[in-house]
Amino acid sequence: MGLDIIVPGAAPAELPGAGRPYPARRAHRLVARDSGEYLFVGIRGAAGVRGTTGVRGTTGVRGATGVRGGSGAHSPRRSEDVFLGPGDICFYDAHDPATLDFPERFRMKVFLVPYESLGLDAADVPRLAGTPVPRASRLGSLLSPFLSELADTASSSRPPVGELLAWNAVNVLATLATERLGRDATGTPDAQTPLMARILEFIDLHLTDEDLSPETIAGAHHISARYLHRLFQDEGTTVGRWIQRRRLEACRRDLMIRARGSRTIAAVANRWGFMSATHFSRVFRAAYGMSPSEWRDSVGRGAPAGRR
Repeated sequence: MGLDIIVPGAAPAELPGAGRPYPARRAHRLVARDSGEYLFVGIRGAAGVRGTTGVRGTTGVRGATGVRGGSGAHSPRRSEDVFLGPGDICFYDAHDPATLDFPERFRMKVFLVPYESLGLDAADVPRLAGTPVPRASRLGSLLSPFLSELADTASSSRPPVGELLAWNAVNVLATLATERLGRDATGTPDAQTPLMARILEFIDLHLTDEDLSPETIAGAHHISARYLHRLFQDEGTTVGRWIQRRRLEACRRDLMIRARGSRTIAAVANRWGFMSATHFSRVFRAAYGMSPSEWRDSVGRGAPAGRR
């Protein structure tokens, strides 16, 4: 699994990284004035690069309270400073971590995750870096305590519970990333209308159903199949294309979790509604540029067994 959960025993001046494939930019600095707990999401590449944080595990965990080194004196304010409060969740680029200007004592919990696992492209990472989800916001008030508790629980959990927790964390973080980006890319339906929001939710809840089709979706929402097709056409995609995309994303996440498990690629594909393994392999390669087995193997190499 490509997710690491890190609770450092000492609060560094820099966030945990994943190596730097390009020169450091230091585009911003993260600043906090209050002690307390802060949550960070470091976005990295799929294969994982060994950095200052050590060997990554299936769900790496380390604890506990951070004590920042140095005098704890704050530097002068800069225009690119991003200010955080206790309980805030902040994304950052794990290949170019921001520096920290924090109090002498604080607690930090870090989720390191490949951008592919969040359904992102590499171009999305700079847009997300340095964007906090305030603890007082609607999503922050719901997800900040959940992620904090999840990080603590993962440290005492054994597989398969740990893998299920990791799955939940990745899905929550993907939701946060999507909300931060305000998804409006071509081919991604706009869920602002109540009807479209219900349709998209229905599709996600029934991805494993073999008989999921435009007809069943339209019938469940008391509209005609023609009108359903028109809704998706207005959003620059089709019903079938959207279902396939969501199923492929689910398969890709499932293959990450099962990278060291016994479930076959065909079984994963079948679980998510792909009845033909050959067809699944073909559309997976077309979407991600590699076969399902290549994806699973690359994730396995990037996530050796064991905990930190």
